[in-house]
Amino acid sequence: MAENPPEKRMEEVELSNENKPETPLPDDVRTYDRFSKIDRASYDRVNKFLRDRTYITAREWAIARLCADFRTATGIEMTKIGAHLPELVPFMTKSYSPQAVNQARHAFESKIKKSGATFLYGAMSGFITANQLDDLMYESTEVAKFLLEVESIDLSLNEELDAEDRISSIMRDVRRAAIKLRHEDSHCPECGQSLHEAPTE
Repeated sequence: MAENPPEKRMEEVELSNENKPETPLPDDVRTYDRFSKIDRASYDRVNKFLRDRTYITAREWAIARLCADFRTATGIEMTKIGAHLPELVPFMTKSYSPQAVNQARHAFESKIKKSGATFLYGAMSGFITANQLDDLMYESTEVAKFLLEVESIDLSLNEELDAEDRISSIMRDVRRAAIKLRHEDSHCPECGQSLHEAPTE
């Protein structure tokens, strides 16, 4: 199934704030402050920051966060998220339909999967060295921690170090397994001889 263009289609289903009836804000919307640390930032500025460092857009990031925070036992409150988007996220200026919220969430999840596959292939293929992988993991972790801080998720130093250690340990395991896999694939499964060597008589 063809994937919808991430930006254009969502613009078509945005809801205008003009002539929107004034209704009291629900308590959970009124007290929501995930993005209060960037309450003066414009959408373009946030979007540029993300585009320079990640594969996602500002709207995909914001809506994915909201979908995680406004999940109930019966599902995600997409109508509430879309109707109150400007009140929930300072850099979003228009309300969205539930369909637009769902589409942004789907786009975020799709990009996460593709990014993960691309990253793991790079790590497993041998295209990057162990040192390059360490540098990549450090840079990626720093960006991720910054986004968490912007979302008002404060990690203690011990939590940060523990997360970094666990991620590094997992990536070392991935690299070792990939080297072993590449080594096994270069040998004949029947006789064990290297496929890169001339056959023995």
